[in-house]
Amino acid sequence: MTKQAIENFSLDQLTFEPLSENNWSKFEDLFGQKGACGNCWCMSFRLKKSDFENGKINDGNKNSMHTLVREKLPTGILAIYNRRAIAWAALAPREVFVKIENSRIHKRIDNKQVWSIPCTFIDKKFRRMGVSVKFLQGIIQYAKNQGINIIEAYPTIPTAGKLPDAFAWVGLYKSFERSGFQIVDQTSKNRPMVRYYIDKN
Repeated sequence: MTKQAIENFSLDQLTFEPLSENNWSKFEDLFGQKGACGNCWCMSFRLKKSDFENGKINDGNKNSMHTLVREKLPTGILAIYNRRAIAWAALAPREVFVKIENSRIHKRIDNKQVWSIPCTFIDKKFRRMGVSVKFLQGIIQYAKNQGINIIEAYPTIPTAGKLPDAFAWVGLYKSFERSGFQIVDQTSKNRPMVRYYIDKN
């Protein structure tokens, strides 16, 4: 993306699309050769640890994500600016995220149908520009359009100072708070469970 495009960036120009075969190449470009971080390709929460680690080799995790997209299963949302993806958020029914379902810290608090946002990723050129809040607002609108009533996430509350980008992939609590999410469980002081109840707004 050109320097001018970045300098002219406006949050109002962002659009939001679910990941699909049509925009898979934009997802690839955003995640780059590292698969966002350590060949993750946003499969960490979907797989058992051993399967995830094995998937770091020979594009295993990338291929697994692509298979989900080909099968038209919900995976996540892209934030698009100037025809390129600049941010990503995983979004799918909670039950597909094995690591969340098996978490002792983030156990289910009820049996309601919930869609989870376990991780986010923003192009480093667009960080600290207000993208995360605008993105969450776009996800909320998408959920409304899809008839999703509850969105759940597990962001971090930094204990001291600025949190390194590498540790912010679960999202920052302040962004979720500013977007209208509320803490519903704080078994973990620094990783609360937050929800946005669409049917009550």
